[in-house]
Formats: sequence, C-alpha cells, structure tokens
Amino acid sequence: MPEEQNLDGKTLLLVDGSSYLYRAYHAMPDLRGPDGGPTGALYGIINMLRRMRKEVTAEYSACVFDAKGKTFRDDWYPQYKANRPSMPDDLARQIEPIHVAVRSLGWPLLMIDGVEADDVIGTLAKRAEARGMNVIVSTGDKDLAQLVTDHVTLINTMTNEKLDREGVVAKFGVPPERIVDYLSLIGDTVDNVPGVEKCGPKTAIKWLTQFGTLDGIVAHADEIKGAVGDNLRRALHFLPMARKLVTVETDCDLTEHVTSFADTLPTRPESREELRDVFTRHGFKTWLREVEVADAVEGPETDVPPAPTVEGDGAREYDTVQTWEQFDAWLEKIDHAEITSFDTETTSLDPMVAQIVGISIAVEAGKAAYIPVAHHGPDAPVQLPRDEVLAKLKPWLESRDKKKVGQHLKYDEQVLANYGITMDGIEHDTLLQSYVLESHRPHDMDNLALRHLGLKTIKYEDVAGKGASQIGFDEVALDKASEYAAEDADITLRLHQTLYPQIASEVPLDHVYRNIEVPTSRVLRKMERNGVLIDVEKLRVQSNEIATRLVELERQAYDLAGGEFNLGSPKQIGQIFFEKLELPVVKKTPSGAPSTDEEVLQKLAEDYPLPKTILEHRGLSKLKSTYTDKLPRMVNASTGRVHTNYAQAVAVTGRLASNDPNLQNIPVRTGEGRRIREAFIAPPGHKLVSADYSQIELRIMAHISGDEALLRAFKQGEDIHRATASEVFSVTPLEVSNDQRRIAKVINFGLIYGMSSFGLASNLGITRDAAKLYIDRYFARYPGVAAYMENTRTSAKMKGYVETVFGRRLWLPEINGGNGPRRQAAERAAINAPMQGTAADLIKLSMIAVQKWIEESGIRTRMIMQVHDELVLEVPDDELSDVRKRLPELMCGVAQLKVPLVAEVGAGANWEEAH
Repeated sequence: MPEEQNLDGKTLLLVDGSSYLYRAYHAMPDLRGPDGGPTGALYGIINMLRRMRKEVTAEYSACVFDAKGKTFRDDWYPQYKANRPSMPDDLARQIEPIHVAVRSLGWPLLMIDGVEADDVIGTLAKRAEARGMNVIVSTGDKDLAQLVTDHVTLINTMTNEKLDREGVVAKFGVPPERIVDYLSLIGDTVDNVPGVEKCGPKTAIKWLTQFGTLDGIVAHADEIKGAVGDNLRRALHFLPMARKLVTVETDCDLTEHVTSFADTLPTRPESREELRDVFTRHGFKTWLREVEVADAVEGPETDVPPAPTVEGDGAREYDTVQTWEQFDAWLEKIDHAEITSFDTETTSLDPMVAQIVGISIAVEAGKAAYIPVAHHGPDAPVQLPRDEVLAKLKPWLESRDKKKVGQHLKYDEQVLANYGITMDGIEHDTLLQSYVLESHRPHDMDNLALRHLGLKTIKYEDVAGKGASQIGFDEVALDKASEYAAEDADITLRLHQTLYPQIASEVPLDHVYRNIEVPTSRVLRKMERNGVLIDVEKLRVQSNEIATRLVELERQAYDLAGGEFNLGSPKQIGQIFFEKLELPVVKKTPSGAPSTDEEVLQKLAEDYPLPKTILEHRGLSKLKSTYTDKLPRMVNASTGRVHTNYAQAVAVTGRLASNDPNLQNIPVRTGEGRRIREAFIAPPGHKLVSADYSQIELRIMAHISGDEALLRAFKQGEDIHRATASEVFSVTPLEVSNDQRRIAKVINFGLIYGMSSFGLASNLGITRDAAKLYIDRYFARYPGVAAYMENTRTSAKMKGYVETVFGRRLWLPEINGGNGPRRQAAERAAINAPMQGTAADLIKLSMIAVQKWIEESGIRTRMIMQVHDELVLEVPDDELSDVRKRLPELMCGVAQLKVPLVAEVGAGANWEEAH
C-alpha cells in the first residue's frame, strides 16, 4: 500500500463482520422476508452498522469478512478450526444479501482469499497507526485485544464494551502485549487450538504475573508444582505453535485489495437507491419508509441540496409586534397558515397563577414574531393591550381548524384558560414528539435544538439572569425578550419539521403519538384544572399527631442509643451503630465506611430496635413535611383546591409523574399514609370514585408471553396466585396453603420485575437454593414466560429498546453497557418495561375514553386524579350508579388482549374510603 500524506489524527473504523455474523444470527428471532427466506442475521448486521455510523465518526472505514476456503494457518496446523461446525443453511443464505447491504450502507467491504478477517484488520490497524491515525476496531473476538495500543481501541457493539489499554488489563488481567501469551496458555476451543490442559484464565494470569512472559513460563516450567505443572510440561512442545496460531498477522500483503486509505477505504454515505431495493426485497418496512420519507423531504439523491447551516446563517426574520397594523398582518398569516407555532411568555411556572407577558408565533422556519402585552418597568415599551390582543386572537385560538404546534402546549392551554380561552386545534407538540421518539433523552427545547438542529439556543438565564438577581420576564428589555421569545416559536416549528417525519414514517410510533400522547395531554389539562378538594383541618390534626409521635420516637431512639444524637446525621448514626452498639456491617460506602442508607436500615431493623425506630422517624418526618404540612399551603386561593401538575414526558416507560404535590408517592402501606388519602375529599352531594385495573401487569405478561397456563388461568377467572402456587408446589388449588399463596404472589410479581433467586430469597427470608428451586419450578410450569424473558433480553441488546403492545419504544441505553450492575438493571428493566409501558398506555387510553364519555354525555362528573393504574373521579350522587357501571366497561374496552381486562370500582366520601 503506497504511502499517504496528511493522515495525522484521522480515524479508521474497522468492523470485524465475521465476528458479528453468528451473534446476529442467534440473537435475532426467526425473521422472514416476503419470499419466506431468513432475514434475522441480515437485519441484525444492518442495524449494527447503521447504529455504529451514528455513534462513531471516522474518515475511513471497512467491514471485513472471512473468505471461503483455507488460510495459511491451515498449512501450519491441519487441525485448525477442525471442530467448527459448518455454517447453518439459514445463515449461509443470508451471506450474499449481507454483503450487498454492507456496500449499500456505504461501507467498503474486504474479503481476501487465504487471509482471515483478523489478519486483514491487524495489518490495516498497524499501518494506519504508523501513519498517525487513530483506529477503532469493532469486534466481539477476544483475540484482537492484542492489537490494542494508545491509538488502537476495540469496541463491541453487542455489549457496548470499549477496550483501551486499561480496559484490556481490567478484562483479561494482562496488558495487550501479553494477550498472545495468555491465549496460548488457555487455548481456543472455537479455533481448535489446544492450550495447557486445566489452565484457565486465573492460572494463566498468575503465571504471567509471576514469570512475565510465555518464554519466562517455559523457562521455569520445572518450578511449577502439582497436576497443572505436569500439564504445562506436557504442552511445552506445542506452545510455540499455539502462539503462532493465535498471533494476529500485521504485515499481510493487501496491495491488490487496498491501494490506499483515500482510494479504497473512504467512509461513504448510504445509497438510498440501493437500500430501497434491499429493504423492499427483504421486507424491512420501517427502514423502507425512512428512505421514502427522506426522498420526499430531500428529493432524489442526485438532487440533494447541501444541508443548510442553522446557527448564524442569517436567515432569521423576527418581528416585534407593537402596532395594530403589524398585529393584523400576522393575524392574517396565521389565519391562512397550514400550521402555526405558538408560545406564551408568562410571570410564573405555575400555570394556574401565571399571567401572560407576551405571545410568540411562527409560520415558517426562520420567520417569527413576538407580541409583547405586559412588560413593566421604567423602560416599559410601547405595546398592545393584553385584553384586546387576546380578544382578537380568541377565535383563532379556539378554532379546531386552525392547526397549532408548540413545545409543551399543556402549559399554554392552562395559562390561556386563566383568561377564559379554551385552546383548540392542537395538532402537534414537540415535547411529545421527542418523548415518543427517544424517551430516554432530555426533551427541553435547548437540548432538542442542539441535538436535532445543531443549534445553540438563547437560554432563559441569558435574558433574565440567575438566582437571586433573576428578574421576571415582564421586566426583560424588549429587544432581548423579543429575540428570545420569537426564537422559541421558530425553533419549535423547525423541530416539528424535523421530528414528526421520523414518527410519521413508523405506524406504531405515529399511533402512540397521535392516538395516545396528544389526546392524553388534553385530558391532563382538564384534570389539572379540575383539581381536588382537601380537608385542611384534618391535615392540621394529623400534622400535630405526627409531631407528637416524632418526639416520642426521638426519646425512644435516645434511650436505645444510650444518649442523644442527630437522627438525620449518617455519621453519628454510623458511630452509634458500628462503634458503640457493634451492630453488623451490612455494606460499605465507596469510601469504605459502613453504610447507613435505607437498605441497610431495613436489613438491620429486622433484628435490632434502634434502626427500626430511626426508619419510622424518617418515614413520619417525610410524611409531615411533604404532605400534612405542605398540602394546606398548596390550596389555590381562587379555586379552594389543590392542582397537581402531571408530567407526561418523564418516565421512560410512558407512566405519568406528578408534582406539586406528588400524588404518586403517598405511602399506602402504613396507617399514617392512608390517613393522608382521607384528606382528599368529595364536596357535599358528591362521592369520590376510584377505578383501577386488577393485576394489570400480570395480565399483560400472559398476553405478551402467550404462556398457555397463564392464559388459561386468567380466562377461567382463577386466583392467579393460587394457580401459580398450585403449579409451583404440585398441589391442587384447594390444597394451596396461605403461605404457599404468599410465596407464589412474591414470585409472580418478582419475576415480572426481573427478580433473581438472590432477590427472591431476601424477600421471602429463605435460602438461595430454595428460591432457585421455586423459580426453576415456575419456569418449568410456565415455559412461555421463560421464553419471553430470554427473547426479550436478546432483542433488547440488539435493538437498544423494547416495545409495548401498542408500539411505544422503551429505550434502555445501559442494556449493552460495560458496567455490570447497570447492565443487569437494564436487563431486568427490559423484562418489565413492556408490561409497565403497556399498562401506562392502557390507563392513558382509559382516561381518553372516560373523558370523551363525560363530554359527550354532558354529565357533571369530573376526572380529578390519575395515580399509577388508578383513575379518581368526583361524581355527583345522582350520577354515581351510572358512573360505577360505565367506568369498568370503558376501561376494559380500550383494548382486546388475549386475557380479559378487569377494572375494580369503589366509592366513598374520601379517597381512602373509595378503595
């Protein structure tokens, strides 16, 4: 390969295609194309390569495969790879389509007769490094760890593992330059390279640490005692050949195949024309729609214009509307626009009290306007009166035909409601678009603009200041306020134009966005506006009672500790626990000190009174500060009610969150927590009605897994925990004891959260062996569940996400992470997320259906809260019978699963009584 210039700092990305073939083949389900041919490995390879292109920027690249036939290693050692089975027919049929797809994706493909892919990669990596380049090798082959240097790094897209020099040492226990010696000792069963019998990684590391190199080990072979020493001495004659076989060659003659990096290996863009053919032929409909959308947006590849520069491109035209003439001109624009981006600037983040300071609008990218209506201060600008502006805008705002887009329009709806305006025509919301596309990422406008438009936006702090010196937006100088506000509307429109085509190209995502998330936002706005009535006096009484109990618990803790201490100080608690009382250390902090976190207190509380007392004190203190003291202060002066805020784009699973107050975290397993719910009351002449799905996640597990025994139990209306106990303990349902049912209940709920035998043992207070036996029996009786779990883990690792029944994508960024605990947590989440996410979809669909019924029937019933799988309504007494009848019908009718949905309804004078 001839010398090249100016390669310093450039990056070469080499993909070991052969190492991924089998992994993709075994990882993917048995996918089939329109002609019935296998496509799983093809799908996996395409997905991996496209993902890598997004994550790694490289000027030069190649995807390298093994060629058919023998290599020089077969001449050295005829038994080389002799035990490797022939390629499965279904995989062999996909090789040629894979090669076509690789080239269509813009990857140079190398497959050189007589030379293994490892040796091609080693040769290219060595030559690139010699020319000042950085090299990234994507592989799942441990042999290539020997190539790692300060400029050569390995990554594994299947596990998200990255190996630099330190990473090699951490993984293998030896540095890269000792990997060949290490492999020679332990051998390679896949390639049929025998090492030293019974010499595993630990022994190899021990010897290399002691003697330095393989040659050092050979020289001191007589000093190594025991059976393993005998095995070493028996292998001495073969070790030189083993070393030769596992050494990656770095000086192969590639002249005929790689003339130069610039000529042969430049990174090229995808060919949409070729990919269209690949995706059509093999039935990859989602990817095909992406190509079609790209063609529609950008035109044919030959006519693709250069990408516009967003930041500093001088294409912005922002108006500050201060005259009626300007206002009328913009009203005309938005009245005839296909869609208008809309935003308000206000005095508060609390929409129930926020006052409008100004309004911004945009109808095309780069062109927007800000209408100031309530700026104050000594330099207050000339501006149109707020009431008159809103009066003129009201017909447009309330028109269903005038389509609007915004960023978190639920807030703007609430603010406009303060002025008697019911906003309609909400067609799109960029916050929800981002949430549906990438639930695991931030959805604020600053992040979205940077991520999707390459644009750094003006931040609120840039115009209003920070901290104590921050001023209200109504005091911001008009020129700064106008630029900031108009940019908001402009960027929102641009984001919509970028994000929505991605959603529209995939039918399941478009369904989740248009039929679940957008209408849910409207329902939430109404629920927030309705609010809930609070018995303030009851909360004051409870607060005083808790205060008295806290004093008692403090005295009790002092007596148990033998002196006073700060119950909120981990340091003092640690000294008393582990130095004074000599309690056992459960776990340690990263610094090595004994931990006193919640988990430790829970464990110690099982056997010792002081930790139990501290736990009770903590729980009551939080209850008092968060609810009994705070809720009365949160009552809105105008409505006399508490109005929570529902956050729709927070939980990756699709679940709603609430804040100010947080209704999701009210403890219901303690008497004090349940009494908090007694303070949520119905007004005179009304009842609170609670409706929630029964065992919803277990029912979804039965539907998703398709397990026959689970499906049968639910269809026959059996007690699912008793049915499980019957299966696990091999007794009839009538013979199941209460303790057996309790264990089965823990297993049922534990396994859908990915609980291990260790977790089950801890939860039930039994040995790990007993817990493992229960789990093994469970999976033996419910093989469909076991298969679902295994397939889900595999699919999640390939795709990076799992899906709900309705097509919501639940991203798991840690599923291929290098950190063990985080990866294991992601694997557990992969099992549960489809169930929790589907439950979230179902409750949202229920809210939409119930609200539609309320509005169409004209009843006075109001939906006031949504907590987990529960809906809470405020119902006039004369409508109670009808509501109790219709609620379960509506909730169970939003979807047809393989098992019946069941919704349980209760009513009472307060929230607790309604359960």
